[in-house]
Order: sequence, then C-alpha cells, then structure tokens
Amino acid sequence: MADREQLTEWLTATAAGDERAFQQLYGATSSHLYAVLLRILRSPDRAQDALQDAYIRVWQKADTYSPDRGAPLTWLMSIARYRALDLLRRKRPEVAMPEEPDMIATLLEDEQSLSPLEENENQQSLDAIRHCLGTLAPQQRDSVLLAYYEGLTHQELSARMDAPLGTVKSWIRRGLLRLRECLAESSV
Repeated sequence: MADREQLTEWLTATAAGDERAFQQLYGATSSHLYAVLLRILRSPDRAQDALQDAYIRVWQKADTYSPDRGAPLTWLMSIARYRALDLLRRKRPEVAMPEEPDMIATLLEDEQSLSPLEENENQQSLDAIRHCLGTLAPQQRDSVLLAYYEGLTHQELSARMDAPLGTVKSWIRRGLLRLRECLAESSV
C-alpha cells in the first residue's frame, strides 16, 4: 500500500478532478476497503456495491479531506463503513445511523507504513481511544464496538446482549457521548 503522503497527494489531485490520481488511489486502497466492507456486510455482492458507492463518494467529496484531521486511509475507511451501514439500513430499516460516523473510524488502526513521527501520533491517538473505551461501562463499550465495527443492528445487539432494545439504544448513545467527551478532554 502507498504511504500516507502518497495517498494524501492522490486525494488532493482527485479533488482537482485528476482521474489518473483517482485510479491510483483506488488501486492502492480498494482491497483494504473491500475487506472492511466484507466484514461488515458478510456478502461479496453487497460489499462490492458498498465499495462502488464509497468511491463515488470519494470522487465527489475528495475536496473535504483534510490531512490535519486524520490519515487518508482512516478517512476512506470512514466513508466505506458509512456506505456499508447505509446499505444495511436500506435492507433493514431498524439500523440507526450514527450522528458522527467519522468518530468510530478512528477505532481501526491505520495499517499503512508511516514515518516514526506519524506512528507515534497514531499510537497516541490509539492510546487515547483505548483509554476512553476503558472508561465506558462494559455494556456501553461492547454495544458501541459491535454496532459500529461489526455493523450489528440494534435488534441484533439486543438479542446478542440479552437486553431490551431501548436499553441497547441507550448504551450506544451514552457510550458515544462519553467517548466524545473523553476524546475532547484527551486532546486538550
């Protein structure tokens, strides 16, 4: 896979309408995004549909990427994950979409090769996320991770966790609010 700097360069060129840069970006990242989508959707056809939707979105919104806000692969994975959840919601309307889908994107490690400084920054971010996840009640932490990393619906979570649907929804909402507060405190 290309390094962070190269991906940022391709995203910047894509934002300017450079189709070749977009093709290079796709070639360097599509297999990784497909693996994430396949894990969430559990269907090669649906994962392929979500991948296509994600890259259409990348083409349309590349100008909104800011290197200051995170790694390019993390941004791409966020878009892909949001597309997967959107497909799940269309198929199963009971899936509620997160208010801030990018928040959960940071839960996955960026697997591209990074400079030592970038690795240190990523490690600090991951440490903050792990710390903040550790401050949640076990049910909140499990429900947040299962909902957004595994793509489980509220009803599936309710069944898996043997808890009422309203309780599961509360765990997720309160867990996300607590994560947001804790991460804000960590960045100060």
